[in-house]
Amino acid sequence: MPGITAIAGKVAGFVSLVAFIPYILAILRGKTRPNRAIWWIWTVVSLMLGASYYSSGANHTIWVPVSYNIGSFATAILSIEYDKGGWTRFDRSCLLGAGVSAVLWWMFSSPLVALLINLFIFFVAALPTIRKAYHEPESADRTAWALFFAGNTANLFAVETWTFAISVYSIYMFLGSGIIATLIFVRRNHKAKAEIR
Repeated sequence: MPGITAIAGKVAGFVSLVAFIPYILAILRGKTRPNRAIWWIWTVVSLMLGASYYSSGANHTIWVPVSYNIGSFATAILSIEYDKGGWTRFDRSCLLGAGVSAVLWWMFSSPLVALLINLFIFFVAALPTIRKAYHEPESADRTAWALFFAGNTANLFAVETWTFAISVYSIYMFLGSGIIATLIFVRRNHKAKAEIR
């Protein structure tokens, strides 16, 4: 019988993949316009994250990054048709950073270096999303972000050994999705109460 970490990892990956469904439906219905640059950056960076994380020793926790890569790629494809915004110098810098992390991984034979660089890039690329969640919480899909947070919470239970290399991704994604989900729910409620007054 598989252990709790194996089950938690698969549940986390499944929930994380399902979280993209309401977001993709919102895109197709015209309720959300994905930023092409951000989603292509997240696709490339999540691919690098998954590869470096797996090479760092991740086992049961790998299903969340795999799900994020599939979902990010699907969203990036949709963004070609339903695009919002173009490519900025910042966007190109993020992609360059992902490329640099691959070179450093090869030079130092250290997947942990690549993992940390890509986590940093992922954080920087998420800043516009955090800002948008604060200023325009109504533009985000609450169901999707609740599921992202649930998947990342479940992924904490999939961590087999609490070493830095294995736990850093799960902790980062839990905190990141938690901050965004909290902003979306709290700010939307705050705005709704302000409108009633």
